[in-house]
Amino acid sequence: MKEIGEYLRDERRKNGVSINEASEDLNVNSSLIEAIEDGNSKAFKDIFELKDLIKVYAKYLGLDVSKLLDEFNDFIFEKTSKISLDDIKKVKNSEEKTNHISSPYTKIKHTRYDLAPIVLLVAILLFISLIVYIVLKVATQEPKVSKELLGIKGEISYEFTK
Repeated sequence: MKEIGEYLRDERRKNGVSINEASEDLNVNSSLIEAIEDGNSKAFKDIFELKDLIKVYAKYLGLDVSKLLDEFNDFIFEKTSKISLDDIKKVKNSEEKTNHISSPYTKIKHTRYDLAPIVLLVAILLFISLIVYIVLKVATQEPKVSKELLGIKGEISYEFTK
């Protein structure tokens, strides 16, 4: 951040603009412009405010805004990165895995099969099979007619007539 601030300070001086003139033209407090030029990012509420002011200030000085914002983004990445680029390169280049760089989001989770859904599915299938078997057995069975149901006593005889 110091390099960006020094670059902006040098360009402001080359253009012959004082801090007070820049703060009046940009409608920004002069202490914020001084904080940028000193590389003091803690003087700002958040990174977005700092980035926006650098963008406006660079445009005011007639500089390449995209180049300056790229440098700022690199600074922010290095400041906020949890794993250094050197560690990432070491792991990529080495064939052996090291355990000192890990994340709960990249670890392989070993899954354990839960048997409860499988047992429940088998039980349901057996129950359905039993019901189908009983229905088919009853449906295909011929009804038995007994003498008692017909109300007949004794032997049944058939008589043929012409």
